[in-house]
Amino acid sequence: MNIHDFDDIRPFLPEELPSVFQTLLNDEGFQEALQTVYKDVPFEQLKGMMLSCKDNNEFQKRMVYPVLTGLLKKASLGLTSDFSSVSGSGCCHTFISNHRDIVLDSALLDYSLIDNKMTTVEIAIGDNLLIRPWIKDLVRVNKSFIVQRSLNMRQMLLASAKMSKYMHFTINEKHEHIWIAQREGRAKDSNDQTQESVLKMMSMGGDLRKLNIVPLAISYEFDPCDYLKAEEFQHKRDIEGFKKSQQDDLDNMRTGIFGYKGHIHYQAAPCINEWLDTLPADMPKADYFKAVATHIDEEIYRNYQLYPCNFIALDLLNGTTDHCDHYSEQDKQQFEAYLEKKLGMITLEHPDMPYLRERILTMYANPAKNKLNQA
Repeated sequence: MNIHDFDDIRPFLPEELPSVFQTLLNDEGFQEALQTVYKDVPFEQLKGMMLSCKDNNEFQKRMVYPVLTGLLKKASLGLTSDFSSVSGSGCCHTFISNHRDIVLDSALLDYSLIDNKMTTVEIAIGDNLLIRPWIKDLVRVNKSFIVQRSLNMRQMLLASAKMSKYMHFTINEKHEHIWIAQREGRAKDSNDQTQESVLKMMSMGGDLRKLNIVPLAISYEFDPCDYLKAEEFQHKRDIEGFKKSQQDDLDNMRTGIFGYKGHIHYQAAPCINEWLDTLPADMPKADYFKAVATHIDEEIYRNYQLYPCNFIALDLLNGTTDHCDHYSEQDKQQFEAYLEKKLGMITLEHPDMPYLRERILTMYANPAKNKLNQA
């Protein structure tokens, strides 16, 4: 196989960038987005910066990295990371992580990898999020490959096989890292569980060992979209067949990017290949995928960074003080004030406040539940 077998889903190649940059710069929607994130830089200067980028990595370092630096200063208490389990290994990895934020999970992974003097990842992104032509072009400039979702069963099988082959090609021929979420869509209740269907797709193109899978725990102290996720829970409870609109996705992306996140931590577990070698060679496929999914989950839970709010939410949910040694009275008061503020941002016509409060508490409690269950 060669790179052009994947032209409809792969990131743009360096030689394709000049014409793509020109298309983007002529698009009013992209112009508006560019000037929103680069408020104080004249458009002509931005245009020159962009056109001078010779490849995708240079685009990320010159155009994206500074935006994320500014964002972290305004909307977080800082980003920490630990990739010591994989740095210096000399091979490329498939990072599979829990999924909190539509845009930032992968963007901040790239940011962390640059800081750790590692190469950035190719990013699996669902086509349902590419709701403007310029967004699709931009993510492919930013080393994303497209997960095709709105297909019938036969088309989905073909698309899954193609994507799997592309992932194997990327690791073993292009020698690039990959990021993929452990499930389709975010875990709205923060109960992070790997979907076996994701692993089955990844195995369609070859042995999972060839993908050098690394479980990655992404920990945000606060989720800016927590109240939007709670609203979605009530919509799904009250409206049969409820589905988010494109505007809902845009609102979630915008809120997730610019909203306050507190502390953020990325922790890479060891590559699972050695663990895979301990599984029986004659293990039934169904048991195999279940075991791999469970192992990835356990590694993510073990490496998750918990914060006072996680323990407070767990105690408030259970009506106990079992975990009060993990937080102060001031921590509790601050979190309760935060919770009331977020509930006050809900715009439902008939909000079920006890239910919405329980939903937000559950989002913060589940990471603590999962990690404590590993102890």
